[in-house]
Amino acid sequence: MPEPFPTLAALRPGPGAEEPPVHQRTIDMQVFERGEHHVVIGTLHDQRPWATGAAGPKDLHFMELGLVVRRADLVIVDAAATMGTFPHAECPSIEGAFTDLVGLSVSRGYSGAVSARFGRQRGCSHVEFLARALGPVVIQAVTSSAVWRVAQGGQYPEGQGGLDGLGWLTDTCHLWAEGGIGPQKVATGWRPGTTEYPAPPLLEIRRRLGEKEVGT
Repeated sequence: MPEPFPTLAALRPGPGAEEPPVHQRTIDMQVFERGEHHVVIGTLHDQRPWATGAAGPKDLHFMELGLVVRRADLVIVDAAATMGTFPHAECPSIEGAFTDLVGLSVSRGYSGAVSARFGRQRGCSHVEFLARALGPVVIQAVTSSAVWRVAQGGQYPEGQGGLDGLGWLTDTCHLWAEGGIGPQKVATGWRPGTTEYPAPPLLEIRRRLGEKEVGT
């Protein structure tokens, strides 16, 4: 049995190695703030970097999904999918089905709801992948938007766009487990973007808060 690769670095081609990938998938996702909404655009591009015209197409999939998400409650109010490059003439016939994303919240339960509507034979696996991935991107944009306001000299928007107490992050990962490190940091008054990045440990935040109180 072969030895396992010891590190991720060992998996990468070495300097000067002639080892082109047999397949490449590129995902790009961008979020824009427009009035009371986030506009989210995701693209998926599948390529065979080695392919030439004689060996078949280099570009296999180029698909896009756009969502309009209401910032106040993180509910999708509009959705559209397009396919620019696809393997079968019939592929684009499923584009219109993705308007069924409208009405879903991108917070808790979103990935399961997307899979239930568009998983396997019910949709397109590539656009469904984009749909599931766009939800967490919106969540990231919520805090990015708040931090952007702080960077512009404004106030952290508590209670706006799902930010009130950041409780919507509960159980989204090990750090945000109920009663865990993330919620404890929030309880001290810490908010994303108000300290250095990455955020200092909980004990350090508490120490700084204690010093501030002593100095007042």
